[in-house]
Amino acid sequence: MGMEGIELRESRSLSPRDMILHKLEDLDDDGKPKRTGTMWTASAHIITAVIGSGVLSLAWAMSQLGWVAGPVTLVLFSIITFFTSSLLTDCYRTSDPISGKRNYTYNDAVKSILGGTQVWMCGLCQYVNLCGVAIGYTITASISAAAISKSNCYHRKGHKADCNVSDSFYMIGFGIIQFFLSQLPNFHDLWWLSIVAAVMSFAYSGIAVGLSFARVISGNTGKTSLTGQEVGVDITSAQKIWETFQALGDIAFAYSYSIILIEIQDTLKSPPAENKVMKKASFIGVSTTTIFYILSGCLGYAAFGNHSPGNILTGFGFYEPYWLVDLANFCIIVHLVGAYQVNCLS
Repeated sequence: MGMEGIELRESRSLSPRDMILHKLEDLDDDGKPKRTGTMWTASAHIITAVIGSGVLSLAWAMSQLGWVAGPVTLVLFSIITFFTSSLLTDCYRTSDPISGKRNYTYNDAVKSILGGTQVWMCGLCQYVNLCGVAIGYTITASISAAAISKSNCYHRKGHKADCNVSDSFYMIGFGIIQFFLSQLPNFHDLWWLSIVAAVMSFAYSGIAVGLSFARVISGNTGKTSLTGQEVGVDITSAQKIWETFQALGDIAFAYSYSIILIEIQDTLKSPPAENKVMKKASFIGVSTTTIFYILSGCLGYAAFGNHSPGNILTGFGFYEPYWLVDLANFCIIVHLVGAYQVNCLS
């Protein structure tokens, strides 16, 4: 007799009451299938959401802020991110952190706690932010794809060759890929999706850090200063003010993941209480992210100085080894494909 026959015979031997209890054991307190997430899977989700291609622009942000304000700003934003995310974890359940009603999304939490017109305002802000994230992912992925083509062209024809490539074709390709992936049932819920995306994040961030470190060791570095680009030498005072605020915005955006924090928390099994586990996961995720951000920003700034490119991998601060630059940009594309599914379609 096959396994199906054995399972069928066992199910027939159970009383209706036992069968109901057996099914209830597979459900959580809200009637949904039991959640299986842990602190480590939540940490992987957070790292996937936080460490994005924005890490590659931190060298440019450092070149605007300098050696004093740059690292201080990175640490300050990490503290703010962890503090605010810790507050948000306590909003997952209403009234009681163990048995209270679950809020499945950020908007549900706003509706449950604040209510009124603030729900509409929150929804509007979320959708505007979501559109911006989706556009940003599409543009960044297409730029990385075009950078692979440019890198191979520069390797064959020389660094001064005309290797301009249109990003439009790659934007269309990214959209087609997302269209097909979005048709797969619960693709964004696959447990390995964030693991793969997190590995890709570490890969291209590590490559950028390694290449910057190698350039620093070689001695082929740019001029740096305590205050970043110098007024009257590198830029005007008006440009300094504008680009300083832009650098602060880049760093703030690089740390943002509150839009999906509660959705990540909703994947955690209980007990222990979800808010306690999520706080630990947030600490691991934000701490890991901050280490990579400081390494990438500081080493990138040390390598290129006050004239750091906006993106050290696609701005061609590095030409060789071209295959390693190609690998890093490929990892960016894979990461953004997964991150788009998690952030925009979950």
